[in-house]
Amino acid sequence: MQGQPGHVVDSRVSAAAPELSVVMPVYREGEIIASVVEAWSGMLEAQGIDYELLMYDDGSPDDTLGILRTRERVLPRLRVTSHSNRGHGPTILRGYGEARGSWVFQVDSDDEIAADSFPTLWEQREQRDFLIGRREGCHQPLPRRIVSGVSRFAVRRLFGVGVTDVNAPFRLMRRSWLGEALARIPDDSFAPNVILSGLAIRDGVRVFEHPVPRRARHTGRPSLGSFTLWRRALQSFGQTLRVAWSIRSRR
Repeated sequence: MQGQPGHVVDSRVSAAAPELSVVMPVYREGEIIASVVEAWSGMLEAQGIDYELLMYDDGSPDDTLGILRTRERVLPRLRVTSHSNRGHGPTILRGYGEARGSWVFQVDSDDEIAADSFPTLWEQREQRDFLIGRREGCHQPLPRRIVSGVSRFAVRRLFGVGVTDVNAPFRLMRRSWLGEALARIPDDSFAPNVILSGLAIRDGVRVFEHPVPRRARHTGRPSLGSFTLWRRALQSFGQTLRVAWSIRSRR
């Protein structure tokens, strides 16, 4: 039923499962998506990581899907999935649920954070469970900065301190913890990464946060207007509040 927790990762990892699953939602990025795929696959190959690159086209109206299908034919570790438009939150929840790796990494496809920022997180993983690339540089529009501030405030008040960039789309998570956490997140969450940050704090997992440079976006345009962004922010706050309340009520 929509709105109820239910995204559970199967804890059984087959012998063929990779060490790392990269989950990347994609929407209307036809201008840059080929270079993004090449940058990430090239970096992961150079690192010698056993990985799968899971890219989810969220009903793009341009040629994004066609480009991804072309790259999929020549990159054996790339797996492309397409569905009708669901939004960023439900799309990454699907990716988290389908990821097979011992580690799950999420990054957006807009190329605002370069692939070469990933190795620092990867090198710190053994003694950690939840690793965040804290975005720095490149000022965002005022509405998005306010929404980020509200999300940070909500997590601090409802779950505690421990993560600064609570909605960072650059996060590496130990799959054994992620599977348990996803069971507490509603299916229709607008910003599940915010809730995951709160749950990491509440569960007392080992958090590592490291600054990563954020570049200006040169292509495409934001998928949400200011009014819709504010409405979705209120929705996200309500969903985060319900998860926090549900955890407290069970104690």
